[in-house]
Amino acid sequence: MSETELKEQAKKAEKKPSALGIDIDLNAYSVKAEKHEKIDGLNALPGDMKKRSESVGMDADETCRAGSYFQIDHSVIQSAVCQSGLEVMSISNALKEHDWLEDYRWNMIKVDTDKYTAQAELKESEGYFIRALPGAKVEFPVQACLYMSRDGMAQNVHNIVIAEEGAELHMITGCTTGSAVMSGLHVGVSEFYVKKNAQITFTMIHNWSEEMIVRPRSAALVEENGLFLSNYICMKPVKNLQTYPTAYCVGENAIVRFNTILFAHEGSTMDVGSRVYLKARGSRAEVISRALTDGGDIFARGHLIGEVPEIKAHLECRGLMLSEKGTIHAVPELEGRVPNVDMSHEAAVGKIAEEEIHYLMARGLSSDEATAAIVRGFLDVEIKGLPANLEREMKRAIRAGDMNERLM
Repeated sequence: MSETELKEQAKKAEKKPSALGIDIDLNAYSVKAEKHEKIDGLNALPGDMKKRSESVGMDADETCRAGSYFQIDHSVIQSAVCQSGLEVMSISNALKEHDWLEDYRWNMIKVDTDKYTAQAELKESEGYFIRALPGAKVEFPVQACLYMSRDGMAQNVHNIVIAEEGAELHMITGCTTGSAVMSGLHVGVSEFYVKKNAQITFTMIHNWSEEMIVRPRSAALVEENGLFLSNYICMKPVKNLQTYPTAYCVGENAIVRFNTILFAHEGSTMDVGSRVYLKARGSRAEVISRALTDGGDIFARGHLIGEVPEIKAHLECRGLMLSEKGTIHAVPELEGRVPNVDMSHEAAVGKIAEEEIHYLMARGLSSDEATAAIVRGFLDVEIKGLPANLEREMKRAIRAGDMNERLM
């Protein structure tokens, strides 16, 4: 589809609401932003910006990173690689450098999906392109940060990530705002392509301000013997978050795993799900979510669709209520379209059992210490295939959550 056709299709969808979540007036947010100058390295970031970016997994020293991408508002201030076989650049530069990239852009996600995808096309404000070349093994993670410095603005990004045949790519991406930013809108369209015998592990950590509206729109295509592992963590307050990433297992023995950890503070609404279409024999999927509320509302969704025989999939959703306020809605869905599929799910929502607290208190812990220990155990999700350095970043993000300040 040509750029003109995309624009026309997007204009028709400008006022099309999302199927899920509250409706948002896009005109309430400004798309204007001042230009920010490029930097030589993340240690050159101002103090507060550096601190906020480190809270979402960024390594300012870049010693254990294969590449870095940093965007403030609409300005890409750094894109760098530290090893061969890897490309990291802005989406605008990538489209100029690679003519074939147009075939990937808006291929997994349709521009007229809703008014947020339309906004990402009509008022796009950059985004990243990250690619591991055929056979490349990117040992250390590539890091990317999308930062918002202006109050009341909209940041609309389009990201494309490709692991070519036989490649291995690990990513840690953080989205955050400046400490003075109170409200804003973030729309992030992300398309992932996992080629034959390739893998992508993608860890996203969010640390927004309390009045932020967040609309990620993501999809992944996984070919034969490919692996797509996605981890999403949001432990800080956010006004309204709605996302439903979808993966398509199109090659035999393709594997998809989604892991989600959410903590809803009072005043937060999170509508988060994961969907996997299993379209090839031997493909497998696992969707795991942990949801905690201390007064906020969470919709934890999962949808597995088995379209061919000899697939295997499991969905697990567990919710924990930390106060009398707030709600958790677990919405697991299994859809088998042919015989000979192996699909299962389990869902549970409850509160911390008093006997568990008393058991730990009898061994010398205070009530708050016992509660914190139980919550940490609840959040300790075993993630198969995650590199050790990414696992450390995930656990650090969880420990840094306001939940732990409340309980410890």
